[in-house]
Amino acid sequence: QVQLVESGGGLAQAGGSLTLSCIASGRTFSRYNLGWFRQAPGKEREFVAAISLIAGRTYYADSVKGRFTISRDNAKRTLYLHVNSLKPEDTAVYYCAADFVASTTPGTPAYWGQGTQVTVSP
Repeated sequence: QVQLVESGGGLAQAGGSLTLSCIASGRTFSRYNLGWFRQAPGKEREFVAAISLIAGRTYYADSVKGRFTISRDNAKRTLYLHVNSLKPEDTAVYYCAADFVASTTPGTPAYWGQGTQVTVSP
């Protein structure tokens, strides 16, 4: 079992930056692939980024590639998403997730956080 708690969301202007964090509880954090998903109003939840258990290989949705960076600190049980060059279309609730296939088509994670809102103004 893994419990995930996100933080770091908020209001930002277009072109700005934020860092989202996800702290995990449970002893098996380091055994899971981890990632971020997001859901904008009226849209389905979509994959944003993932980082694998082995070698920390990273995967990104095309819409965020080059602007977002995912990283993990297993010692701190924390997952990060550094978001730069924000666009209004990045406005969404961002969810931390664990235990899924690390790829750009990850399937449904077994564990989810409660989400953190990111709002980008023009």
